[in-house]
Amino acid sequence: MALHTLFPTPIYEASLAAERNFDAFVAELEGACRMLAAEDRAGRAWCKAHNYGGYTSYASLGDLPQRASVFDQLRRKLDRHAAAFAEALQYDLGGGRLKLDSLWVNILKPGAAHTGHIHPHSVLSGTVYVLLPQGASALKFEDPRLAMMMAAPPRRADADEDRRAFVYMQPKPGTVFLWESWLRHEVPVNTAKSERISISFNYGWR
Repeated sequence: MALHTLFPTPIYEASLAAERNFDAFVAELEGACRMLAAEDRAGRAWCKAHNYGGYTSYASLGDLPQRASVFDQLRRKLDRHAAAFAEALQYDLGGGRLKLDSLWVNILKPGAAHTGHIHPHSVLSGTVYVLLPQGASALKFEDPRLAMMMAAPPRRADADEDRRAFVYMQPKPGTVFLWESWLRHEVPVNTAKSERISISFNYGWR
């Protein structure tokens, strides 16, 4: 018999942690994230109005690489990873290129979560992790075919990763995850006793 695995859903994983001066870089990132949380009144107001359990700059600040040099350093690092993922996906970009469209900070309090969602109007999306205390949430991905599995039995508890309906990816400080923006994902409840800090981003085709 032959078993063809068609239409895969790749997730790109890499790490910044082995890079030179990573500890200083991630400490500077954490400081910049906390600075925004303290100074961004509009962002805090949005979080309060939308019951976001912590702080995000998603709806308030669209110019992080211009606000702090550490975010611009991060942008340059992410550009390399986005290019590598696009090559692995065998994208034909023609005369265009992938460009960072948005970059935002997420500080998730203990007991808070970020429900399932996609990133419309983007090609690639991702997250880089800054601070992950013990018990911090993984990143949960959902099989995009789930709504069409009307009569399918559940997968076994020991099913291979590529056969599961939900996959949990556990990051570490410096981990970079990238995925195609149509893929639904969420952050389950943060069971850590302190805040979980990450920076998310989108790339468009320009």
